[in-house]
Amino acid sequence: MERKEISKSVLKRLPGYLAYLKSLPDGSSPNISATALANALGMGEVQVRKDLAMVCDGGRPKIGYPREMLIDAIEQFLGYDNTTDAVLIGAGRLGQALLGYGGFAAYGLNILAAFDANPVSSQTEDGKPIYHMDQLEAYCRSHKIRMGIITVPIQHAQSVCNQLIACGIKAIWNFAPTHLEVPANILVQHENMAMSLAVLSMHLQAQMKK
Repeated sequence: MERKEISKSVLKRLPGYLAYLKSLPDGSSPNISATALANALGMGEVQVRKDLAMVCDGGRPKIGYPREMLIDAIEQFLGYDNTTDAVLIGAGRLGQALLGYGGFAAYGLNILAAFDANPVSSQTEDGKPIYHMDQLEAYCRSHKIRMGIITVPIQHAQSVCNQLIACGIKAIWNFAPTHLEVPANILVQHENMAMSLAVLSMHLQAQMKK
């Protein structure tokens, strides 16, 4: 189907639909309706129906969507069938944990290498190379890297961000708990673990009072 303009909020919901569809056990119905998907995920039926219409036109009244076709449509829309090469800056514990996570391949992400101002080794236990920051620009240029992942301490995040942009990076996945100033053509996705923890803590406090 023709690719449509889609909001960030929809993009954030699509992986949830995909994860649920893939989690259904063997022997489940080959079709699934927007209503069933909404009920399973605790979401509004109208919202789910609109979201799915953005990525797949195969839904049928009273039948729903062929499940495998819907999975393929979402994966293609999200680009999971096209591998994106990335570099990671900050080879500390968090950085090395991300480097060693093999599940990113299912989402079309391939972290080729890590870079650090003071690398303590030349590679991870899994054999991923770790280079000094001095080699970042040459590596990004030669490998045509367009995505960077930041896992450095907060005080270094902006300078690392600036370096990545100077190397031709167009998208940044930021794990440092700080806002990054970037040009309008650069997309930054923040993973704020402190914010997530605050939400969970507030939920727990509310539950304890009941």
